[in-house]
Amino acid sequence: MRNALREIALPIGALAAALLVFGALVWLAGVDPFDMAWLLFKGAFGDAFSWQNTLQRAAPLMLTALCVALPAQAGLVVIGGEGALVLGGLACAAAATQLPLPANLAGSVLACVAGALAGALWVMLAGALRQVRGINETISSLLLAYVAIGLFKHLVEGPLRDPASLNKPSTLSLPEGLRIGGIAGSDVHWGLVLGVLACLLLGGWLRLTASGFALRVVGGNLRTAQLMGLPATRLVLLACALGGACAGLAGAVEVAAVHTNANASLIAAYGYAGILVSFIARHQPLAIVPVAILFGGFGAAGSLLQRRLGLPDASVLVLQGLTFVFILASEALRQGDPAALWRRLWPARPALKESSP
Repeated sequence: MRNALREIALPIGALAAALLVFGALVWLAGVDPFDMAWLLFKGAFGDAFSWQNTLQRAAPLMLTALCVALPAQAGLVVIGGEGALVLGGLACAAAATQLPLPANLAGSVLACVAGALAGALWVMLAGALRQVRGINETISSLLLAYVAIGLFKHLVEGPLRDPASLNKPSTLSLPEGLRIGGIAGSDVHWGLVLGVLACLLLGGWLRLTASGFALRVVGGNLRTAQLMGLPATRLVLLACALGGACAGLAGAVEVAAVHTNANASLIAAYGYAGILVSFIARHQPLAIVPVAILFGGFGAAGSLLQRRLGLPDASVLVLQGLTFVFILASEALRQGDPAALWRRLWPARPALKESSP
């Protein structure tokens, strides 16, 4: 119970510390931090419109956070979800406009599956480089994300560009029958349901199945897993493929439900924000849902802070960055004794001995 409480208290403490530091920064900018805190809450959860905006932003965060959390269960630090997201959106747009898909629910599912498959193959490439060539997956996944963004821009502005898109290059728009509408007529699209279901199903798979347990054994101690005869490489690639599929699905849903085509607006840093969501949730799929909603609220409140207080719309990114710093700092407290950490940071000086005459 003590360990469970510490797992919960440390992320909450890191978030509270980030809010305090962010409040101090806005106070130095001449803004009342209490007004900032109230508007931050109001913009995220104050009314029905705020809730719709928050949930709409939380949907891709859930899926991109899974792109970090699942490989983390296998002992990998994959931070290239942004690349899988943009390629997933591009694959969805290409499949919907270049292939003869039926203009109904089945066609929407096939287009989203194409996006998920593109994301799975892209992130799995980082896992294969780690397992086959020993290349650090953190660096390779990040570099692959930049490669994916470059490939996305090349195809959107070149071979797949809609000739009618002049000022803002984009692909052809999806047919009306392939678009994903809102839930009960609201602005919240069905990607939220997909994100919640993905977190529930993958969380249950990790905890309740033999393959999920084997994956966690690989992440806990690779040497032990190999001695037990577990297929470590296969499990690592499976975790990367599932995570990449979730990020690719996020891009596909953004295209089918929000943008209706693939364009530069798809590069909205959801993949990078998903890294923060996953770390705060301790890489646990079930905990990703509330954390994604919280950070979706932070993003939704940015425009309100700009209108009411004159703060930049991107000021919430400073809050996210501070939270990530404090989360990383809390890792030292979680893994060891805080007193021992303090002694390592500030070693005691040896006492001076009196010299004899």
